Amino acid sequence: IDLNRRENCFIGNIVKCRPPNNRDPLPEESSACLPYLQGQISLMRPKAIMTLGRIATQILTGEKSGIGVLRGRIYSYQGIPLVPTYHPSAVLRNISLRAAVWQDLQELRSILQNG
Repeated sequence: IDLNRRENCFIGNIVKCRPPNNRDPLPEESSACLPYLQGQISLMRPKAIMTLGRIATQILTGEKSGIGVLRGRIYSYQGIPLVPTYHPSAVLRNISLRAAVWQDLQELRSILQNG
C-alpha cells in the first residue's frame, strides 16, 4: 500500500520488551510502557494508526472484545483514525485471515490518501 519504514511508516509496540515465553503482556507491563508509545505518537502525529492484534487494539481502543469482533471498523485514538487488523503471527498460522487483513490495509490506504 505504498508504505516504507524508511520514509513514511513507523512500527511501534505496546510493550518495549518481549514478555517471557512470548506470553501476552501483563496489565502492569502494558501500563508501564504505554506512556512511551503515547509520547512517540504525539511526536510523530501520524495520519493513521493500524493496530496489529487483540492486545494493541484493546489497549488503544479501550474495547474488550476479540480482534475478530473489533476489526472491520475505524476507531479514533487521540483524534487519529485507528484501523485494527489481525496480528501477523495469526495470519501465518491461519492463511484464511489474509483476505481480511488485505481489506484492512486497503482501508488504511484510503484513510492515508483521502485524509
